[in-house]
Amino acid sequence: MAYVLSIDDLTVTLGDAERRFTLRAGKWSIAAGEVIGLTGPSGTGKTLLLELLGMLRAPDAGRYRAEPLAGETGAPQAFDSFWKAPNAIALCAQARARFFGFVPQAGGLLPFLTVAENVEISQRIAKRPDPDWASALLGELGLSQIAHLRPGALSIGQRQRVAIARALAHRPFCVIADEPTAALDPENAQAAMGLLIEAAQAGGTATLLSSHDFPTLSHFAMRRMALQITSAPHDPNVVSTLVPLEAQKTASAPQEVSG
Repeated sequence: MAYVLSIDDLTVTLGDAERRFTLRAGKWSIAAGEVIGLTGPSGTGKTLLLELLGMLRAPDAGRYRAEPLAGETGAPQAFDSFWKAPNAIALCAQARARFFGFVPQAGGLLPFLTVAENVEISQRIAKRPDPDWASALLGELGLSQIAHLRPGALSIGQRQRVAIARALAHRPFCVIADEPTAALDPENAQAAMGLLIEAAQAGGTATLLSSHDFPTLSHFAMRRMALQITSAPHDPNVVSTLVPLEAQKTASAPQEVSG
């Protein structure tokens, strides 16, 4: 699915009358095949941002749309409107299954399934069976020889590669990776990041990478965006804003409100 994902002042606020945290996602877009690295100090709301972008949390305001690229036949998707519909839970679940793939920090594999079954499960959920593509991903990520094993028999690096294959198996428009190399040593982190980016681009998948791993990110060509605290220091109403990295100002010391 060749789309462009557009974010226009998507905003969410958490907290109460005494202390609030507001995340402002700015105005930007990402097209099929593009890679964006999302960074920012702890406490600036990276996980909250990924929850918004992955349709796991409702925004308070703003526009969030997917438009098919020129020449594509897909229908436009007004993701921000899904949360307001009577069947919001079902609509958002369908959007997650169809448009997004997820690579969590710890892999999130199902321990009772083999490597091959863990990869294929995203195709089953999205109702897009494609055994040839699943097999190709296993080969590209160096998993073919261990496809019969269960996660408990794998190394941390192998489990993360399985998570990458699973996220790509149903050919989503966009993969959202939350600290995908956090548990890996530097050498394996760079290799896993490279495999994720290469496999995603080969399938025409947009990739959003949230990471503290600046040295690893710097090895790859990608746009960079950063969350920074834009409210006054010590203000109990904290505001965190996503900006292009080249436009990032010196941030105030982050307050540990949301991670």
